[in-house]
Amino acid sequence: MSNKKYRVGIVGIGAVGTEMVKVLRERAFPIEELRVLARSERDEEIAGQTVHVVAACNEAFDGLDFAFFAGTEGAKGASQRYGWEAVKRDVIVIDNGDDFRMDDRVPLVIPEINPDAIKQHQGLIANPNCSTIVALMALGPLHRAAGILRFVVSTYQSVSGTGRAAIRELEEQVQAYAAGRPLVHKAYPHQIAFNALPHIGSLKDALPGYTSEEAKMLFETRKILGSHAIRVSATCVRIPVFYAHSEAINVQFEKKLGPEQAREILGAAPGVQVIDDVSANAYPLPLEAAGKDDVFVGRIRPDLSVQNGLALFVVGDNIRKGAALNAVQIAEKMIEMKLA
Repeated sequence: MSNKKYRVGIVGIGAVGTEMVKVLRERAFPIEELRVLARSERDEEIAGQTVHVVAACNEAFDGLDFAFFAGTEGAKGASQRYGWEAVKRDVIVIDNGDDFRMDDRVPLVIPEINPDAIKQHQGLIANPNCSTIVALMALGPLHRAAGILRFVVSTYQSVSGTGRAAIRELEEQVQAYAAGRPLVHKAYPHQIAFNALPHIGSLKDALPGYTSEEAKMLFETRKILGSHAIRVSATCVRIPVFYAHSEAINVQFEKKLGPEQAREILGAAPGVQVIDDVSANAYPLPLEAAGKDDVFVGRIRPDLSVQNGLALFVVGDNIRKGAALNAVQIAEKMIEMKLA
């Protein structure tokens, strides 16, 4: 086993960037240097340690082996500005943002699902959207077994997917409600506390009537699973939960796949845990998935409305597996495959 250590950069130190620092530490990633970049120079406390943040510029990437773009702290588009410039400086870029996910030059990777796609990289690899990752951690193994024709998904997404400001807004609205004060909203177009907003992202011209979050689930699924015939209809809803996205999925397969067989497949899938005993009140819950690395699957049952159909409920921490962890796992997989 190689003892090589790597110079690692993180761009953006919002919710995802902070989690990336934690994940790198927890997994004992072989780091020689950790360099955190953001819009301004300052010190930040992360997991009890003070980290010096340097101002992002092209030269700040010099000497790095990996650069993780967190896509947070207003850093939307940071990879557009610095991503390929970093690649020119021999840095492997792993981008959590959506700027290059559908770029033909850029592999879109969930390491447990399509690791071989990494081999095609040209210096930049993209993290899929958090909702896509949560769904495909369950659907990927089932697709290999029976072939997905289509799925309909309704997501119930936590506010941490929007960032720190949304987390604070939910906290403040709950406190205001308890104190009998007016509830103020800025992060969302409506109050999020005690509410559900069926609107995540902007309207997508390429998919009339659908939002960008919903369109991602179609286009990213097809790219990751390597099948442009898969049909997807998504409705993405923001709910007043701090961490972890939940998804109700109805999927139709080419071949018959029963609930018991699905449980066996998912029980053996890396990064997946099956919690499925309704009689004992055992099923995936966002409260229990928060802070966990695995994706949880339950309520596995036949979908009686179609032939070869299953219904399931999937929950995963959008900041962990849906973002920071998946990015670090891509780098780990590259090291394992001797591509870095």
